[in-house]
Amino acid sequence: MAEILIAGVGSTAFGNHTDRTGRKLFAEARSSALEKSAVPRSDVDALYYGNYMGETSEKQSHQAPLMASGIGTPGLEATRVENACASGGYAVADGVRAIMSGEADVVLVGGLERMTTLETAETTAALARAADELHEGRPGLTFPGAYALLADAYMERFGGTHEDLAHIAVKNHENAATNPNAQFHDRIDVEDVLEAPPVADPLGLLDACPISDGAAAAVLVSGEYAAEHNLKPAVAITGSGCGTESLSLQERGELTRTKAAESAAQAAYSQAEVTADDVDVAEVHDCFTIAEVLALEALGFYEPGEAITAARKGETVRDGQLPINLSGGLKAKGHPVGATGVSQLVELTKLLAGTHPNADAAPDAEVGVTHNAGGTVATAAVHVLEVAE
Repeated sequence: MAEILIAGVGSTAFGNHTDRTGRKLFAEARSSALEKSAVPRSDVDALYYGNYMGETSEKQSHQAPLMASGIGTPGLEATRVENACASGGYAVADGVRAIMSGEADVVLVGGLERMTTLETAETTAALARAADELHEGRPGLTFPGAYALLADAYMERFGGTHEDLAHIAVKNHENAATNPNAQFHDRIDVEDVLEAPPVADPLGLLDACPISDGAAAAVLVSGEYAAEHNLKPAVAITGSGCGTESLSLQERGELTRTKAAESAAQAAYSQAEVTADDVDVAEVHDCFTIAEVLALEALGFYEPGEAITAARKGETVRDGQLPINLSGGLKAKGHPVGATGVSQLVELTKLLAGTHPNADAAPDAEVGVTHNAGGTVATAAVHVLEVAE
């Protein structure tokens, strides 16, 4: 794989930004990434931009040229990428491919979502459109219910309890408490999770990620460009993979595996020439607590049925053997859908570079993984990041 370096990253804080437009939020993240990269805006060859529900939440489609307008490069290629909650991760994958192919030397990847402009019921309905409309949407299944089905299937096959899942939420809130960009900074305990209002049995309110606004961006450059311009980025993308599975849950052979993520991980590991055992830290898509369990197994960190107890045993906490979601994850950092996959890249880049508030939890980390999933993981994008030589 051609050398692809992360020259600069930027992100807004995640949370409620009803007082700001989407274009202003993205401008903040975009400007931050470009300034930190030391790359002239005129050198940007392309923008790949993740967004899922702009038509609904902001009455704005055709967002790619809108978000590219602040870069200032005449004739810039700009593309909006939509793959539900994996939109940002796929935008990163497209940027990687553009550089690998030789079509670009400098790519801006980014993502944005404003979700608090809608009432909760409207947001839930908009998100539900990322599921199969015929088999899931019409009967009224929303994502809390869908992930509850996955949790039920997992526990029926492998065991595990709601208390096991609660430890995941506690861990991720603990990590978010020291992340200034996170939506939540409050620490919680297991009892808080178990006593929270039910959402879809066995999941409660504190098993679910929040409705969020926010934007994230990163400047990717080729190794040749970095050398020519005397840039010395600290982190490189060494592997990129994407995968797909049936959109409808009823068409899948089993509900205890996320095969799209497995395929994406295998492709990314192969490209980076690493294995799951080489990974020191990861940012995974924990839209619900059970989603983190499924992600850890799909990424090969745990055998099927073993990840359910990882947080409770202290294996994935900040001082554990494999820290997961040191940013706070979607659960506590927030989940502005189109921005999430890029935000994972931003957070992991800072962790590996030693500039993240929680970098002390993984001071010797050299290899990290991001895992971004769409819907009930019908799509997935996985990226391997490594400390640059």
